[in-house]
Amino acid sequence: MSDRTLPHPEPTPPALLTSTFSNWHSLAERVLAGHSISPAEGLHILQSSDDELLDLLAAAYRIRRRWFGRGVDLNFLINAKSGACSEDCAYCSQSGVSSAAIPKYGMLPDEEIRAGAKAACARGAKTYCIATSGRALGQRDMDTIRRVVPEIKRCYALAVCVSPGLLNAETAKQLKACGVDRVNHNLNTSERFYPTICSTHSYNDRLATLRAAREAGLSLCSGGIVVMGEEAADVVDLALKLREF
Repeated sequence: MSDRTLPHPEPTPPALLTSTFSNWHSLAERVLAGHSISPAEGLHILQSSDDELLDLLAAAYRIRRRWFGRGVDLNFLINAKSGACSEDCAYCSQSGVSSAAIPKYGMLPDEEIRAGAKAACARGAKTYCIATSGRALGQRDMDTIRRVVPEIKRCYALAVCVSPGLLNAETAKQLKACGVDRVNHNLNTSERFYPTICSTHSYNDRLATLRAAREAGLSLCSGGIVVMGEEAADVVDLALKLREF
C-alpha cells in the first residue's frame, strides 16, 4: 500500500465565505420585504461563480418557501393533438420545419382525454393539462375542449390546464366558461432574441395571449427555454417580463 497522503485542499478564505453568504441572503431579505430585482441584479445572479452556488440556492429557497412551502404539486399532461403544426418554432419537434420522428395525430377522442384525467387523479395529480399542437385552437378542437372539461371537473378533483397555442379574448373567455382553470403558454425567450427562434408569429402575439388569458380570469403557467444561443441578458429580460403577469 502506498504511504502517500492526499493533499489537503487550500481552505477558503473566511472573508469569501462570509461575503458570498451574506450578499445572497441580504438580497433574499430585500426581496421578501418587497424589493423587485433589477436587470443588473439578475445578471449578477446568472454570472455568479460556482463557488457561490450553494449559498445562492439557499437564499433562493427562502423565497420559494415563503410562497410555496416545502411541497410540490404533481401535474399530469396529455398530448391531445400532436405534430403537423404550421409554426416554425426552432426548438419544437412538432413544428412545421422539424424532421423529428414523432407521432402525428389529430385531436384525441373524448374518451381518451377523459381516461387521461382518470389516470391523473389516480396518481395524485393536482392539475391535468390538455396540450394541443398548432398555432391556435380550431373550432373542432375547441368543441372537444368545451365537451370534455366540464365532464372532467364533475368527475375528478382536478384543476384543468390547456396548452392551446395563441389566444384571443373570445377564445380565452370560452375556455374560462367551460371550466378551464389555467393556460400554459410560454414566452420562451426575450423580445430581442425571439425572431431568431420563430418567424411565423411574434413575441407580441405571445404577450397578447397571456393578457387575454389573464383578462378572462385564467391563471398562467408560463416560462422559457434556455441554451438556444441567447445571451444572459435575454434570460434576465424574459424573467422580468414574466414578472409582469
